[in-house]
Amino acid sequence: MKVSIIVGGKFHAFNLAEQINKKKSLKRIVTSYPKYKLKKYGISKEKIHSILSKEILIKFLNKFSFIDSIFDYSYSLCEYFDFIASNNINYEDTDILVGWSGFSKKCFIEAKKFDCIKILERGSSHIQYQKKILIEEYSNLGITPNVPSEKMISKELEEYDLADFISVPSEYVKESFVKYGIKEDKIIKVPYGVDLQEFSLTKSEKKKDGKFRIISTGSISVRKGSHYLLEAFDNLRLPNSELIFIGDISDDFKQIKKKYSNMKNIKFIKKQNQEKLKFFYNDSDLFILCSIEEGLAMVQAQAMACGLPVICTTNTGGSEIIDDGINGYVIPIRNSEILMDKIKILYKDREKLQEMSKNAHIKANNQLSWKNYGEKMLDIYQKLLQDKLISKKNLIN
Repeated sequence: MKVSIIVGGKFHAFNLAEQINKKKSLKRIVTSYPKYKLKKYGISKEKIHSILSKEILIKFLNKFSFIDSIFDYSYSLCEYFDFIASNNINYEDTDILVGWSGFSKKCFIEAKKFDCIKILERGSSHIQYQKKILIEEYSNLGITPNVPSEKMISKELEEYDLADFISVPSEYVKESFVKYGIKEDKIIKVPYGVDLQEFSLTKSEKKKDGKFRIISTGSISVRKGSHYLLEAFDNLRLPNSELIFIGDISDDFKQIKKKYSNMKNIKFIKKQNQEKLKFFYNDSDLFILCSIEEGLAMVQAQAMACGLPVICTTNTGGSEIIDDGINGYVIPIRNSEILMDKIKILYKDREKLQEMSKNAHIKANNQLSWKNYGEKMLDIYQKLLQDKLISKKNLIN
């Protein structure tokens, strides 16, 4: 089996590539990251094609947010990456082509001329559902929507049609695709994993002060529902407690953040390197993510691996890895009252908190490794190839 990967960034593609490569099945990975970034994943430079210019351009253009109102540079850079990537895949020597949504249209069009299976990786809900639910949220807040452009939506819809299969991380995402007309048998569902070497239990000096710390990592934004967590924490007024956000603050959220800027027990910390994140998790007692829309936030498994119970919304995809009432709680979106109730339970009952913490750590270590994820994906790839071979034989006979 020979697998090639196309990804305009990193996402979980490097973890997938690592597992495929260990089985000697990785043919090529085309990414916008530099080659040295894949060294830790054990992938030789010969198998990597880096389109570094895409990453350089987007970092430069992101500094000038007004440019996006003049032309859709995000879409243009995806098109640019897609075009170069499409010319750097050996389709004849590829059995399975795995491409990330938004970056794979031209590659999939080329692949149709050859005999390889095309799998589209989509880490969020169906793009039309994504736009709809986000517009609702922005409208509720009276903020100008920041949603996928019509060009990007059109491109992704074409990718959905071109793909033989669409790989998603959660039932929530799968249901969004079915709702918008994608047949269920076209969808592959496998939850993401976590690097158990990078995220683990460590000793924490901070916990000795007895302060109840809630942490939320990833971008701080409307899409992540960060305002619901802020509202709930503010209303609870829990003695000797602290709320810590770690990540970049989106432009559309900066005005909301100002309301809480004078609260000493709410901290906003800039985005941290992965190797530093585990120390923040280990200093905390509880992880919360209130996303309005995504696929399966990988920070949830990271927190669990560091022994944190997780409170998340249904739309984080967290129900794939979190057992409600055992190692966390899965709650509806847009419901600060239920969120407050769950926080109070764990704040008041520290024995329950510790039990959930233990359960979260065990679940992550026993079931959520990238090795487990890779084995599931490789089994699926192998079955797809076998089914294809059987289908060919039946046609001949």
